[in-house]
Amino acid sequence: MQWPLADPPERENLPWYVAPVPEVVEDLGLTFAWLVVLTNVLGTAFGFYYYGIDPFAPGFVAELSQFAIEPVVAWPVVPDSPVATLFIALAFAAWLLDRPNEYLSALAFFGCLKLGAWTPFVLLAFKGDFADLHWAMYNFLFWSHLAMVLQGFVLHRISDFPVRAVAVALAWYGFNDVVDYFVPIVGTPHHTLIPAEDLVDGAIVHTPGPHRVAAAGAVVLTLLATFLALSTRVKKLEGRLARER
Repeated sequence: MQWPLADPPERENLPWYVAPVPEVVEDLGLTFAWLVVLTNVLGTAFGFYYYGIDPFAPGFVAELSQFAIEPVVAWPVVPDSPVATLFIALAFAAWLLDRPNEYLSALAFFGCLKLGAWTPFVLLAFKGDFADLHWAMYNFLFWSHLAMVLQGFVLHRISDFPVRAVAVALAWYGFNDVVDYFVPIVGTPHHTLIPAEDLVDGAIVHTPGPHRVAAAGAVVLTLLATFLALSTRVKKLEGRLARER
């Protein structure tokens, strides 16, 4: 077990588009990886609260929250960002405990890249509709989600992104795209509620324009995560083959 400070693994020579974070920042994050794990666990707890889990509310679910609106069977696909931060907390924790898990790392990479970028995207695309959101919360959501992207790009230091792990991550987040925007499990699509869409009699009315914009952003980011994960895999293998010659 690496405690309390971790020893970062050597950084491989990868192209900028799969490893855009400066090495000094990667090393800092990996050295204090237990703090990163704790931060993500706290972020996960806040995320579930944001979606409606409230220990002081009747039934532990806040009235008119997304958990209150969505049918219980759809709950596993509703809290997208909290699940992503949970994945990366588990991925770093597994590595710190000397039990690295490629599946957790791939799921964390997809989640942090996709949800970390999708949230700032909709915050900017529908900025006027978020006018009722306090400026401090708006900025917290914006920058904390961008931080998810940053930490996702550190995962190449502890993961090789094997094809089987990427396939699992793609299956999960592809399934999320389907039920979030196209074919819901029950009722209406389950993507994160955005104020550009209407809430009528406790049900979400998915206005076509905003719904399509949100869907396009999600699908593009899932494709981008797939490309970057597989590119990381290929570039790592190419580098190792070059060193063996």
